[in-house]
Amino acid sequence: MTVMKTSMRNFFAHKGRMALSAVAVLLSVAFVCGTLVFTDTMNTTFDKLFATTASDVTVSAKGASDTGETQAGNGKPPVMPASVLDEVRGVDGVKSAEGTVFSTSVTVVDADKDSLSPTSGAPTIVGNWNANEARTMEISSGRAPREAGQIMVDADTADKHHLGLGDEIGVITAVGTHKAKISGIAEFTVTNPGAAIFYLDTKTAQRTLVGESGVYTNINVTAASGVSDAQLKKDVAAGLGGAYQVQTAKEVADANAQDVEEFMGVMKYAMLGFAGIAFLVGIFLIINTFSMLVAQRTREIGLMRAIGSSRRQVNGSVLVEALLLGFFGSVLGVGAGVGLAIGLMKLMGMMGMHLSTDDLTVAWTTPVVGLVLGVVVTVLAAYLPARRAGKVSPMAALRDAGAPADARAGRVRALVGLVLTGAGGYGLYLAAAADKASEGSLWLGVGVVLTLIGFVVMGPLLAGGVVRVISAVLLRLFGPVGRMAERNALRNPRRTGATGAALMIGLALVACLSVVGSSMVASATDQLDKTVGTDFIIQSDRGQPITPQAVEAAKSAEGVERFTEYKVLDATLTTPDGKTSKGETINAADPSYAQDLRTETVAGDLSDAYRPDSMSVFEGFAKKHGIELGSKVGVEFRDGATAELTVRAITSDEAVIDKGAMYASIATVARYVPADKMPLDVLLFASAKDGQEAAAYKSLKAALDDYPQYTVRDQTDYKQALKDQIGQLLNMIYGLLALAVVVAILGVVNTLALSVVERTREIGLMRAIGLSRRQLRRMIRLESVVIALFGALLGLGLGMGWGATAQKLLALEGLKVLEIPWPTITAVFVASAFVGLFAALVPAFRAGRMNVLNAIATE
Repeated sequence: MTVMKTSMRNFFAHKGRMALSAVAVLLSVAFVCGTLVFTDTMNTTFDKLFATTASDVTVSAKGASDTGETQAGNGKPPVMPASVLDEVRGVDGVKSAEGTVFSTSVTVVDADKDSLSPTSGAPTIVGNWNANEARTMEISSGRAPREAGQIMVDADTADKHHLGLGDEIGVITAVGTHKAKISGIAEFTVTNPGAAIFYLDTKTAQRTLVGESGVYTNINVTAASGVSDAQLKKDVAAGLGGAYQVQTAKEVADANAQDVEEFMGVMKYAMLGFAGIAFLVGIFLIINTFSMLVAQRTREIGLMRAIGSSRRQVNGSVLVEALLLGFFGSVLGVGAGVGLAIGLMKLMGMMGMHLSTDDLTVAWTTPVVGLVLGVVVTVLAAYLPARRAGKVSPMAALRDAGAPADARAGRVRALVGLVLTGAGGYGLYLAAAADKASEGSLWLGVGVVLTLIGFVVMGPLLAGGVVRVISAVLLRLFGPVGRMAERNALRNPRRTGATGAALMIGLALVACLSVVGSSMVASATDQLDKTVGTDFIIQSDRGQPITPQAVEAAKSAEGVERFTEYKVLDATLTTPDGKTSKGETINAADPSYAQDLRTETVAGDLSDAYRPDSMSVFEGFAKKHGIELGSKVGVEFRDGATAELTVRAITSDEAVIDKGAMYASIATVARYVPADKMPLDVLLFASAKDGQEAAAYKSLKAALDDYPQYTVRDQTDYKQALKDQIGQLLNMIYGLLALAVVVAILGVVNTLALSVVERTREIGLMRAIGLSRRQLRRMIRLESVVIALFGALLGLGLGMGWGATAQKLLALEGLKVLEIPWPTITAVFVASAFVGLFAALVPAFRAGRMNVLNAIATE
């Protein structure tokens, strides 16, 4: 009880000093709990949606996707004849059945040809209005479409794009472009996860999406009273003779939910990983806080030991304070986590994915995980300072506050740090020297972890040298004030090392990812320059195949010397070793593709692969199956016949573009795949006549003006698109790492604040002998800048080392260019100085306001 009373008294006596550590715990716990609540809410939202939209039993074509994606590359959803609907209606136990037609392989544009698709990545769905849709949609204005010139749109899409009744929009599919005017607007009666949905009447939907009448993509079946879904499925499947896919409502909902859960699982664990980084940084803050509190209370602890307190009691007293800190911080963090989840939902709403707070899901495990994690991490972080407190002897009551440093412990620490760093450096060397990326990645992980721990352990040793170098360059410009700031930073190397290490972790990851991202862009750009011989690439950014009409329109452009069509076909291969390889793809193109993509070969000439009944394979596949030039490979095309093709070329595995592709000519493939089963082009390449590149570029864009679903890019555009994609990913990661940096900044603030309290008498004496308030504040700000730059220098150096090693592994995959993004690295280093200035604002202000006489009189 005495220990508890002492702990409570000390905790509340120093609550101001504990505040920033509590904020660090709060932020870390909030990120964990917010992630769990957000992902659980997303899963609940989709589960409700799938459960509501699925009919008792759904019948669809064999191999059809629940999302309505196209099959065989023809841009159309798989369908079944309308006669199946009559067969289903005749099955016992069927109360009602209706046919539906829908597709997600569509582009919908307004009158100005601007896309109406969501920017969040959610699908665009066009289908027929039916009774099943009416379960989740309610017409709020106008009416449902009844004829070809009418279309209905969901209210969220209408609001976002300012659409109203009577506005004309165009539905672009593989069949062509269908224009219609908005006849109605429907609102979701369930949460809209962000999809854009458009409805046509049934006949128009059939002609627009499939190109023929009397077909359906799905049949929604409702069970008669007393008939279970499982029994109805069995009866319907028997009635159809197993020719079609039959699923219960639960099976459809589970299949959809599984896809969502896989995506949400990746997202959840990625965000929890960043929360873990924030916790790691927070550990340094907590260690620093308790170490300084113990040092400042050395005399007090010595008196406690002198009057009979045991080491165990003193140790326990500090741990109880940590327990209180962890508990209060975690409780607040759990509440903040729920708020963070709601904020993420609002953010997703701004991006087009509407999530209702009515579906907010807080599982009982979420607050438990948050509390346990926050408390355990805080207590563990406080263990070392608590042990140090327990070692304070009663004689410490007779000395000035502040325990002397343990020189032997410092030497052991330095030795351990050097060993760990050396082992980590060797791991990075093995990663860089690996022959396979899979082997190297394991050594990379080991090297990253060991070097990080080594730098953290060696922090105090490094602080002495690095701070002196930084001070010589920066602080000496500020005269005596700068020298005092340097000495303050060097006064306690262990504290400076721990504070800098907190900032080092976040910035090391930033530097590493910057190097990897820049190297990927530079390598891909280099590969484009070396291998791509075409001037223009035409494709759909939403994955739609290129229709024959669009191909003909592109070919009408002026200034173009040649076009190359490019298709992808699914096939099963039978190799010379007698093995069957399923799920392979054959990339069929015009012979000119050998000029458009200068792919390196290890045997043969790629142009020969486009000869009749010929093909190429990639190096790894050839080695695995004993294939050489002249080998015969059996190719069974899906929806086509089986061909026996001769291998005329073996491409290098070091290719980046079309890595692992197997080529044949379109003319060869056309001999074995019927014209009506031949997939559409996924890419179209165009090369301009000499000196007419600009005119051809403009002409191509004009020729495809009526096909806004396709984008014309020259090589500069393509490189920029690649850079933008990687840049968006890196920006998202930087945003998540910002939490760790914020916690690190709190660490600098806390260290300075406690340091000012620790040096109260010293500050008073300096003020008494003539140091002005302005000079005092400048000294503290400079000290903060040095600590921040120390952490930044270590972090950026370490991160660039990690990034350079990671690039060596990327080189094994063909990304051979190492590029250090010096502008980014420099900007981060300079920003670190401003972080130091910002962190020092409050401590410097408080130091400047001290009463000189009271400060001198402080014990």
